[in-house]
Amino acid sequence: MSMLTLLINVALFSRMAAKEFYKLSPIKLGAEVRGIDLKQEIPAEVIEQIKKDVTKHRILVFKNQGTISGSRHVEISRWFGELESTFYKHPKSPHPDVFRVSNDEAEGCTGVGRTGWHIDGSFQPAPFGYSLYHMVVVPKEGNTVFAPLNELISGLTEEQRWRWEQLWMVSDRRGGPVHPLIYSHPLTGAKTLCFHLGMTEFFLVGLPSAEKRRTDWKETNQLLREIHQEFVKNNRAIQYSHKVNLVLFQWEAGDFIISDNLAVGHEASPQTQLPVEQVGLRVLHRTTVKGTVAPRKNYTVEPPAVHGEL
Repeated sequence: MSMLTLLINVALFSRMAAKEFYKLSPIKLGAEVRGIDLKQEIPAEVIEQIKKDVTKHRILVFKNQGTISGSRHVEISRWFGELESTFYKHPKSPHPDVFRVSNDEAEGCTGVGRTGWHIDGSFQPAPFGYSLYHMVVVPKEGNTVFAPLNELISGLTEEQRWRWEQLWMVSDRRGGPVHPLIYSHPLTGAKTLCFHLGMTEFFLVGLPSAEKRRTDWKETNQLLREIHQEFVKNNRAIQYSHKVNLVLFQWEAGDFIISDNLAVGHEASPQTQLPVEQVGLRVLHRTTVKGTVAPRKNYTVEPPAVHGEL
């Protein structure tokens, strides 16, 4: 047997062995994972397969994980890189790098994720690469809603797409970086968005025939409404909610989600803030992995024959 053949066989065996550790089942957005206990030590080849599956499926939902400690949550997060923690440290957080959110301010930070559709860390020089969630306590109502960003972009009209390609977003944290609204995902090359509808103070518009300029208040709000409409049009068809299908999938205590933060937008539903007396306690832990590539355009888009005003 040649050395090349041996290396190929070893690589194939490693992939097969990794797949034996868990089973993937496609869901509306992403894949559900069963048959693996994240609390246990995970072989290196399995970790590598998980990372590939996150990139491929964008969201992995690990079921039946029980209680994952804050330190283990952080260890799993570090498979994907260095952690970056920009949030308020709640006294009940199990680890300084774990963001604890709740519908009870005594149990966690409240109001989180309710400022509009977004990706995490759009205010950073490089938005967070991954977000990892652990559902500790599940209420009767209240869920996180995700949407695939590439499909959203693909659904734009030609005129919309051209206008959006000219937009650059700036976080309302003054002095922060300026990012293109539409750019290419650093790993897959798929078109995606850098945005936060509740934290964007203004956009910069880079038209081929003019200098970049800031949009005024009216233009900015019109653009924010237009982007929001793409998430909710056609009876919210593009959204994936953890409670869209109560039979096949919903939040369960112990669920652990790894998401490609650059590929999916998300928002917490209004029900996540309902009082404990009405829906029960909600406690969610989240970590964020530092981004390594700033959003940038590596392509140009030709304007359509006719395009409208902002």
